[in-house]
Amino acid sequence: MLFIPAAGGCFSAIAASFNPGYQSLMKDLKQSTKQRFGAMDFNYPDHATETEIVMHETGVSEAVADKLVSIAERARNLKGHGLDEGISTRMLIYAGSLIAKGVNAHAACRVALVRPITDDPDMRDALDATVTTFF
Repeated sequence: MLFIPAAGGCFSAIAASFNPGYQSLMKDLKQSTKQRFGAMDFNYPDHATETEIVMHETGVSEAVADKLVSIAERARNLKGHGLDEGISTRMLIYAGSLIAKGVNAHAACRVALVRPITDDPDMRDALDATVTTFF
C-alpha cells in the first residue's frame, strides 16, 4: 500500500497486487521498485471460513461447500508434487455455481477444478478420484 499526501494533511492510499509466482525473469519487478511498497503474505482461508465463502457466493448447502473445500485442500497438498498451482477459492466458487445451477457435482468439479490446473493424465486421474471420494 502506498500512501500519498493529499490536501489538508490527509493521505490517500493505493493498493497494488504482485504475485511473484507468476513472474518470469523478463517481467520481475526491480528491487528498487519493490522496496517502495509494504509486503504482506496471504494464504487460503481456514476450512470453516472458506466453506462460508463458497456457501455465500454460490448458494450451495454447507455440506456441498464443505466437500468442495476438502477437495481443494487435498489438491493444494499436491502443489510442488506434480501440481504447479492449487485450487483457488475462486475456482471453488465456479464449481459451486455450476452445482447450484443443477450441473452434476462430478462434472462441475471436472470442468471447474481439475481440468484447469493440470494436463497430466495421471494427476487428473488422482484429482478425479479425490472428487469421487467426496461426491
